[in-house]
Amino acid sequence: MKRLLILAYDFPPYVSVGGLRPYAWYKYLKEFGVYPIVVTRQWGNKYGSELDYIAPSESTETIVEETECGTIIRTPYKPNLANRLMLKYGKKRFSLVRKAVSAFYEFAQYPFFVGPKSCLYRGAVKYLKNNNVDAILATGEPFVLFKYSSALSRKHNIPWIADYRDPWTGNKNRADLPFARFWERKFTKNATALVTVSNFLKKIINQNICLPTTYIIPNGYNPDAASSISHITQESDKMRIAFAGTIYNWHPHKGVLSVFAEFAKGRKIELNFFGINKPEDISQIIAENHWEEFVHVYPRMKNNELLQQLCQHNAMLLFNDYSIIGTKIYDYLAIKRKILLCYRNDAESEVLKRQYYPYSHSNDEPFSSHLQEDCLKHTQAGIIVEDAAHLRLVLTELYNEFTATGCVSCNSQNIEQYSRKYGTKLLAEAVYDIA
Repeated sequence: MKRLLILAYDFPPYVSVGGLRPYAWYKYLKEFGVYPIVVTRQWGNKYGSELDYIAPSESTETIVEETECGTIIRTPYKPNLANRLMLKYGKKRFSLVRKAVSAFYEFAQYPFFVGPKSCLYRGAVKYLKNNNVDAILATGEPFVLFKYSSALSRKHNIPWIADYRDPWTGNKNRADLPFARFWERKFTKNATALVTVSNFLKKIINQNICLPTTYIIPNGYNPDAASSISHITQESDKMRIAFAGTIYNWHPHKGVLSVFAEFAKGRKIELNFFGINKPEDISQIIAENHWEEFVHVYPRMKNNELLQQLCQHNAMLLFNDYSIIGTKIYDYLAIKRKILLCYRNDAESEVLKRQYYPYSHSNDEPFSSHLQEDCLKHTQAGIIVEDAAHLRLVLTELYNEFTATGCVSCNSQNIEQYSRKYGTKLLAEAVYDIA
């Protein structure tokens, strides 16, 4: 059995979409002949908000967990000065000091082994002193993990894989692009292979680096979690639509909210946001427009708890990410609820896309610029909403169906290939290729 050392900053119990990818590898790799050793940091969910990302670990010692799936090495985490000020005084006080300290570590972590994330490097160094592995994988972001894997690979002569959940310097919205491009090229110079989630992201990444071997390993849904909640039925007292995950600047959330609020008046219907990154912004919009009766915001929760909540809803809201398929669509597929993709051809959305969308796509490229649409067509799992006017018609049709039957039907198919277990099999094959 091959042994794979995985550096993964985001990892359960931390509530993060980014942590679900390495967790699936940890859970399923052994079934495909690869023993996973995950190096992460100690996480807690004390605050239930973004403060959990900077909160200190309860233990100052490394915790090693041996399970039937593999090994997890949880290293102690100590927040830097900026984070300690944030935890003690909140966002409004000492903002300039916090920005200065954060900027220092953002730059210094690349030439030096410093900063809050360096605990993973020290944990991996300690493990490799007494243990052998056949390959190393670092999953980014944070991309400083590539530095650690590069150094470990050079020191121990072990092949390593750079896993890009998202592009690093391919994101034009990054403020540190010239600085980061240098480090990306430097750290991946000795990488054996590149892994990413789609051919489009491969193209974006290859604008700065180009490794001879690239594997496409998409994200997906957790099949065990999907099976555990398959018995949960839709609520029938009112029609509920849910959105879970990240709201980006190019998402037309204000317009969608307005359409929904207008339609909801006098009807038994509600729109619920779960674990979004902008809870204050959405709550402010709700309060300003007096939409509290039919629009609600809920805090982040563990993935299995989230799926239980989503299953009770009748339909799922998904914003268009164009050339990026994202991760939330997979959970929507897993619970088999109708997906509403907003929008395909909306004037407001086009303005937001031109202003904020960080990637470009030419029509002559040999891969799709509408991956979510392709997925919905392939699985027949939802409706591709053209614009605001079309959304009103769709809501009318769904509401009529709901009032007549007490549910909204979803007759999806072909979803098995979107399982994270299938993606883990692809990773195992890649490990055997290079090790």
